[in-house]
Amino acid sequence: MSDMKTPDWVKDTVFYQIFPDRFAQSARVSKPARLQPWGDPPQSHLFQGGDLLGVVEHLDHLVDLGIGAIYFCPVFQSTSNHRYHTYDYFQVDPLLGGNAALEALIQEAHARGIKLVLDGVFNHASRGFFQFNDILENGPDSPYLDWFHARSFPLRPYGPPDQPPGYDCWWGNRALPKFNTATPEVREFLWGVAEHWIRLGIDGWRLDVPNEIDDDEFWREFRRRVKAINPDAYIVGEIWERADRWLAGDQFDAVMNYPLARAILGFTAADSLDPAVISGTGYGAIPPLSGENFAEQLLDQLDWYPDEAGQAQLNLLGSHDTPRFRTVAKGDESAYRLATLLQMTLPGAPCIYYGDEVGMEGGKDPDCRRAFPWHTPTAWNLESYALTKRLIQVRSKEITLRRGATEVILARGELLAYRRALGERQAYVVVNASRQNTSADLRGLQPGNYLECLSGQQIALSEEATFAVGARSGLLLVPLS
Repeated sequence: MSDMKTPDWVKDTVFYQIFPDRFAQSARVSKPARLQPWGDPPQSHLFQGGDLLGVVEHLDHLVDLGIGAIYFCPVFQSTSNHRYHTYDYFQVDPLLGGNAALEALIQEAHARGIKLVLDGVFNHASRGFFQFNDILENGPDSPYLDWFHARSFPLRPYGPPDQPPGYDCWWGNRALPKFNTATPEVREFLWGVAEHWIRLGIDGWRLDVPNEIDDDEFWREFRRRVKAINPDAYIVGEIWERADRWLAGDQFDAVMNYPLARAILGFTAADSLDPAVISGTGYGAIPPLSGENFAEQLLDQLDWYPDEAGQAQLNLLGSHDTPRFRTVAKGDESAYRLATLLQMTLPGAPCIYYGDEVGMEGGKDPDCRRAFPWHTPTAWNLESYALTKRLIQVRSKEITLRRGATEVILARGELLAYRRALGERQAYVVVNASRQNTSADLRGLQPGNYLECLSGQQIALSEEATFAVGARSGLLLVPLS
């Protein structure tokens, strides 16, 4: 759609993704006795007791970093630590502090200029969801039979494993019965959930596996309902591949930009990728990329969507569904530095997975969901934190890095350079992914005085310039005036 419009605030924002059970605990939220100790290796079925008031108590960390929005993994009542097994869509999980904690978080975050995006799990519910539980109790006589896809009775929500469950569930997981979104009452229920929390003050929805509700009209109406309450609400879908179908202006504003994440990993960690960690994850294979390869993929991806959607993409380096960046890159800190430089200077809204800024590592799920090390600040990577903070500051001040057009001006071997331009204003990024020092000969530059933001050096540029670029390092040049 030529008149596509996405929220302006997203284009100017750096996001921070939080897995609620593992970010922070507050003494103000009562807890059951049987919790896994904070910081122990994560287990699939154990809770460590993070909560939303804990997030409130650490908002100053996010403010200091320069974060403008938080994207939360699910917060509604559930019996799983990841809370994708939703029991009640209108109740925040008591372990997280309940509805009052979310209301307090909205108030405190908004007071600091931080917006909140919740995870909407609308493809499937859980075995404990009331309407599904009614089917388990009443069988084919349940008044809610058409809320799900019951195929045969009796249903077998807990096995045995050699017998089919008797109903459609997400990827064969009996704990996750799939909604029948062809049923009008189900559609109204799910749209009503979306409307309810937007009215209460959240700023958008991240949609879990929305492609598995294979119904464009469902999502068109979802958008109409949400935007009618808050036209600036952000709707971002979890689509792992190219997503033109959903980004025509009538469904989502953006998607989680996994294709860019794969390309950044392939370029910045080309010689340190760990195939064993990558294997079996949503990433699939990540081939090593040269500067030319990365430039080709980048420009191809930038052509996928209208600029309005491209500038609103959620640009991540990892998430709760992937191994952490450093672990994929075998602990190569230089790869993370280069990747963060790219993430903060390419079109789209950067999203930091909680703890990456202080050096957290983690393998495949559930290891990528470790507890934030608040109690061991001596273990923090302070250089990583300082670099991340610096790049966020520069991005926030320099409009070309948020709104400018992107042009690759050099791609040779393991060297890449591009410009971001808005009108007559230009900024330049140079990345040397090689383990050898090199030089970058750049032409067609905008003459003027620039700040090289990583070193603090001031440079007077002419139309041509040659830069010495150290091994595994980069340059970020922004106009001084």
